[in-house]
Amino acid sequence: MKKLQAESSSPLYHQLMQRLSEDIERGIYPVGSRIPPEHQLEDLYKVSRVTVRRALAELTSEGLLEKKQGKGTFVSTPRISQDLKSIHSFHDACKQNGFKGGTIVVHVKETSPDASDLEELNIREGDRILETLRVRTADGVPVVLEKNHFSMAYAYLENENLGGSLYNVLRDYGVEPKQATHDISMAFATEAQAKLLDVEPGAPLMRLHEVVYDQKGRPLHNSLQLIRGDRFVFRI
Repeated sequence: MKKLQAESSSPLYHQLMQRLSEDIERGIYPVGSRIPPEHQLEDLYKVSRVTVRRALAELTSEGLLEKKQGKGTFVSTPRISQDLKSIHSFHDACKQNGFKGGTIVVHVKETSPDASDLEELNIREGDRILETLRVRTADGVPVVLEKNHFSMAYAYLENENLGGSLYNVLRDYGVEPKQATHDISMAFATEAQAKLLDVEPGAPLMRLHEVVYDQKGRPLHNSLQLIRGDRFVFRI
């Protein structure tokens, strides 16, 4: 094994981070496996306990490793990363992160708007809206439960195949999602939500509320997404 270079301009903890990252990428430490304890890493790489702890802490903060109380440090399941500064479809985010995106359509139906819909979609009381409820998957694993509300100007979506990218369907109609506002909070899965996301009832979820606007600055839709934090991370 090639030794870490104490005389290098790169700090030892950073060299150890790179070495462990490379070992994970090569499959020496597969996803879900436990990496050696701190004292073994000290002996293996001839570095101090402080260096080992700094490297592990940095890799944990990056999401590559996770600590399990009383069990040790394990290689994390890869998470999808999406930048909130730009609008991308879930399928695009999956592709950029090396996952195969999928969609399960739960329902597409007309319904009555609530107070938020009236304000955010610029519609009048008494109008109807179109609601889509879909489960977004990555490599077959449920990641996001997504509910979108549209004004009836987009009623044509009811007759479209929404099992892929919704934004690609809209682009076929000349509609381009251009900007969005975001509110992120925490939620806990109800029994129905837990079943769709394959988590335990009461499991913590990220809650993302968005209002998306088209290329002319008009409200396109609002969205409520319940997201598994163990599978998805946002960059801001």
